[in-house]
Amino acid sequence: MFQHGHNSGMASKPETPPGTRIYAVGDIHGRLDLLEALQTEIVDDLARNPVSRAVLVYLGDYVDRGPSSNAVIDQLINQPLPGFEIIHLKGNHEDFLLRFYDNGEFGESWLMNGGGATLHSYGVDNAEDTFNVIWHLSEFRKAFCHALPAEHLEFLSSLSLHHREGDYVFVHAGLRPGVPMDQQTAQDQMWIRDDFLFSDADFGAVVVHGHSPRPAPVVRDNRIGIDTMAYRSGCLTCVILEGFEQRFIST
Repeated sequence: MFQHGHNSGMASKPETPPGTRIYAVGDIHGRLDLLEALQTEIVDDLARNPVSRAVLVYLGDYVDRGPSSNAVIDQLINQPLPGFEIIHLKGNHEDFLLRFYDNGEFGESWLMNGGGATLHSYGVDNAEDTFNVIWHLSEFRKAFCHALPAEHLEFLSSLSLHHREGDYVFVHAGLRPGVPMDQQTAQDQMWIRDDFLFSDADFGAVVVHGHSPRPAPVVRDNRIGIDTMAYRSGCLTCVILEGFEQRFIST
């Protein structure tokens, strides 16, 4: 675990709404163990430092790659942390899953990006063999549609694309430079990489995002990236924002 503070070098530092502390959690990718460990740290942090309004934002990519996608979704639905306003955002891996569920679209791409682990977590037999699944895609899709609980489908279908708090906007992947917030596409918000990551554009708020993994959090004047590749590294990261302060906790 690490914890440290960092203030952005902006001329006017970004600030949360008065009396509000925000916790934002990066890409979980089927690691229930890390989610539970980080949730414990978040609850402990709030208990040590009570605040009038605590907001918890999950940045998406709950499923795929790690072993426990089904259990992660269950945890998010059925065991929300008490005392928090909770926002769940939609990542590109939820997009993959829903497109496969709806019409089989991008099935091969999904499986090449960890979808087999999700199928397996829902009890779909032999789903860990990616090439076997691709060869019999329609059969596996039928089995998955039968296995996915209605409440999981409802949760996945209700996810938000972004959330704004004070001088911060939270989104899974990022924003398209030069495009107003109300004109940002769903595709960019869930999938964008280089055009966003290498931009020094002012987005009108500091963008807090996941999607693009790095060994440690990335803090720039215009963005904070907190995908630390939890499924492989064992490091699931949370940024904590309050007033002008920025700090991090992780597993």
